[in-house]
Amino acid sequence: MDKTRFQNRVCLITGAGSEAGIGFAAAQTIGLAGAQIAITSTTNRIEQRASSLRFQGIKTNAYITDLMDRVQVRHLVESVLADFGRIDILINNAGMVQVGQDDSSSEMAEMAFTEWDTSIARNLHTCFNVTRTVLPIMINQQYGRIVNVSSVTGPLVSNPGSTSYGAAKAAMIGMSRSLAIEVATKGIIVNNVLPGWIGTGSQAPEEAIAAQYTPMKRAGTPGEVADLIAYLASDEATYITGQEFIVDGGNCLQEYKGPIELYY
Repeated sequence: MDKTRFQNRVCLITGAGSEAGIGFAAAQTIGLAGAQIAITSTTNRIEQRASSLRFQGIKTNAYITDLMDRVQVRHLVESVLADFGRIDILINNAGMVQVGQDDSSSEMAEMAFTEWDTSIARNLHTCFNVTRTVLPIMINQQYGRIVNVSSVTGPLVSNPGSTSYGAAKAAMIGMSRSLAIEVATKGIIVNNVLPGWIGTGSQAPEEAIAAQYTPMKRAGTPGEVADLIAYLASDEATYITGQEFIVDGGNCLQEYKGPIELYY
């Protein structure tokens, strides 16, 4: 591994609280390549992730923040700037599940208005809140890499009960495309990663089963998603912006997704 790939870069990663999640995997991959890491989640388990990264020799600070609260987001960004002096890379990974919060996913006909509002806030507003707050810093630097972790759910496929989540993840892509154009001459690139069935700590049993019917017959790993995130956050991706990159083992390519012996 090239330990100078991200030398002198500061990377802020949201949603990094789970040791089996994409956010933590990205922190390890980018940190081991030389970046200084700021990680955040809603609970104090983020301190355990920071300790693990420091043990691996990565300069890391942890911040407990509710990204749906814009005052807390402002304090987060101010703290990262005070601690590190700059923010070069932003990985918007927060969303989907928040520890200690209801994770209901009703179909639209039964969905409470509050459920819709909470899901949009958790999966879309968090991305906007952090990006909007970090952008002036990146513009002043004339440098920035923003990678948003969206999903195949919403932009490409969906499931019953995914109305609000899918809407948020699709909106994230529309937001990113416009932003990519707005900041293209300011040294900032913006891209989206769309994971499919990934074996994270929040993967449900039925999702693990569904992963067995992908063309690769397995779920992806957080590390495989992190490798793509790292590429898009690097100086190797300077002419790529406003794009979507699917990491789903080819699952979106196939029409039939049932047991192979019943079709092939």
